[in-house]
Amino acid sequence: MTDIEAERRRIRAAHLRPAGERPASTARGLHHTALLSGDVERTVRFYQDVLGFPLTELIENRDYAGSSHFFFDIGNGNLLAFFDFPGLDVGPYAEVLGGLHHVAISVDPQRWHELVGRLGAAGVEYVVHSGVSVYFRDPDGARLELIADPLGEMYGNRVL
Repeated sequence: MTDIEAERRRIRAAHLRPAGERPASTARGLHHTALLSGDVERTVRFYQDVLGFPLTELIENRDYAGSSHFFFDIGNGNLLAFFDFPGLDVGPYAEVLGGLHHVAISVDPQRWHELVGRLGAAGVEYVVHSGVSVYFRDPDGARLELIADPLGEMYGNRVL
């Protein structure tokens, strides 16, 4: 066993409770995750037209005048949101400690196959993993995953 595996085992033993012994979460769910957009219309075309996530609202960002805050329906009452910051040079997407690695969105298995085809037709580079996950980047470089496993499962394992 490696040191990393031993550390995982230690953390699991100290903190992971069996499903029947866990307290209920204090949260109701993910209201929205907010990402950055370099171009509002390009982002809308990608998320709504390629991925099929309907745009639900487009309002001014209260934190920065002239900035937009807009939302897409990703099912089950969950939203994927974006901000743009016109006039600010926020630079290109970068994975940094404390930053976003990827957003995983559950989709119906039949729909998953359709969406993989849409990505290819739109010229989006992607990688399929384990036959149920497809990884790709949005127009601003954020890494996304569409996963055909049910909510609460990952590659046949219960994670909830």
